[in-house]
Amino acid sequence: MKTVALYVLVDVPLVGAAPWGFTLMGGREHQEPLVITKVEEGSEAETAQLRVGDELVSVNGVVLSGYRQEAICLVKSSYKTLSLVVRRYTS
Repeated sequence: MKTVALYVLVDVPLVGAAPWGFTLMGGREHQEPLVITKVEEGSEAETAQLRVGDELVSVNGVVLSGYRQEAICLVKSSYKTLSLVVRRYTS
């Protein structure tokens, strides 16, 4: 079976203060892609259909260079909606 990479826009509505229900690991500094490793049950991220294994490509329209700290800063500076483009692999 062939694996296909899809690019998916995920808009996470931000209600209240961080955290918004997901964990990001990896990054260029670790020679790994930026990957969602955990999505909290009942969180805004789960409601927006963010998935474990999604690779983060951009945050709020800013294409990432691959560094985790860059992504974290962009996520933390979000207001009302966190717009993520992720690469999602399907088979």
